[in-house]
Amino acid sequence: MIDNDITFRKLEIFLAFMDKRNISRTAEQLGLSTVSVHRALHTLEEGVRCPLFVHQGRNLTPLPAAETLAEYAREVSDLMRRGIEETRKCGGIGQGRLKLGTMYSLTLDTIPQLIMGLKLRRPALELELLMGSNQDLLAKLEDQQLDAILISISDTQIDPAHFETLPLFKDDIYLASPSSSSPVMAGPADLRDFRHEKFVSLTEGFATYHGFQEAFHVAGFEPQIVTRVNDIFSMINLVQAGVGHTLLPGRMKRIYEHSVRLLTLAAPYQMRQTIALVFARSRERDPEMLALVAEGRMYALSHRDAGDATAAETAVTAPSTVRPAS
Repeated sequence: MIDNDITFRKLEIFLAFMDKRNISRTAEQLGLSTVSVHRALHTLEEGVRCPLFVHQGRNLTPLPAAETLAEYAREVSDLMRRGIEETRKCGGIGQGRLKLGTMYSLTLDTIPQLIMGLKLRRPALELELLMGSNQDLLAKLEDQQLDAILISISDTQIDPAHFETLPLFKDDIYLASPSSSSPVMAGPADLRDFRHEKFVSLTEGFATYHGFQEAFHVAGFEPQIVTRVNDIFSMINLVQAGVGHTLLPGRMKRIYEHSVRLLTLAAPYQMRQTIALVFARSRERDPEMLALVAEGRMYALSHRDAGDATAAETAVTAPSTVRPAS
């Protein structure tokens, strides 16, 4: 049995000392204190159960036994280093490939921006993109079929012990109606006014599905759902064709605002999605993942700045709603 005091870290310190033959220079090279180096060498010696050094004044001099151990330690360290590289290669880590999962709605703006920035950072990186529901993407991430996913985390349980989460932006939900539908009264839309209307919906597992159910629960009635679909673009096409109404995230507004009427929901039904990048904590030091996270932070920063600018403009141009004291 190999003693617990013999670790790869201690062998690394031992080999550095055998090269430098000086504790202070070894500590400087490894960024450690001299006390830490001395303790590592001492406990390694105890683990081997054989004298490795002798003290000559303030100097520590290796014995022939230390030279023998150093020879094998180099072989073991090199072999383990190659083993780790092969293991990572087998696991698809650090090989210039990244499997990214995303919700359909993020392919309009978020995903193209992230990919363009990522390719500038790492031109040789190969990206594989998979689209699906929140539920499916998270399951594939947990099964290690995907390296990272972009999903709504508002109604999703993410295990912080296993996954890192990087929020990118928040998005409001709107009522989407066919542009040919009858005009509604001015102001935010009260879902109770749509009790007798028809609706289309995403299937269970999608980010907007839970909010859809919750909003109508608050409204106090079950919507008349004509059909359920498996992607947000099919749902919008059905709304455009006049099949029914639906709830839609604001990120779709820029593309479909001329073909679909988007109405702000009344206060009781208002909701927001938090869109985030989620990846395994074990991958946080992977070069490809580091590049993706860096680009995600840049995207989040630009989105926040744009939101701040919009809020400032609204504050300047919007008419005052403050009433004089009576």
